[in-house]
Amino acid sequence: LELLDKGDLVITSDIPLAAQVLEKKGYALNPRGHLYSNESIQEQLRMRAFKESLRDSGIDTGGPTAMNQKNTSQFANHLNKWLSNI
Repeated sequence: LELLDKGDLVITSDIPLAAQVLEKKGYALNPRGHLYSNESIQEQLRMRAFKESLRDSGIDTGGPTAMNQKNTSQFANHLNKWLSNI
């Protein structure tokens, strides 16, 4: 984050890191093709904290679904769009 400039792209599935990137006016893209946004990041942080509290109490929340072609296509589309703007 120290070297992040406004408009830089970070690829991450780490939601708190994505929030920090957005705060610094960067772009955060999930490897599954989800482009994090200022409009949705707070809800994603709350859901992450909720699931963490469930796991801490012993409840199995499962993991993410398997990667699929749609995820790959969404990722490629967002990456291509970002690359075409630099």
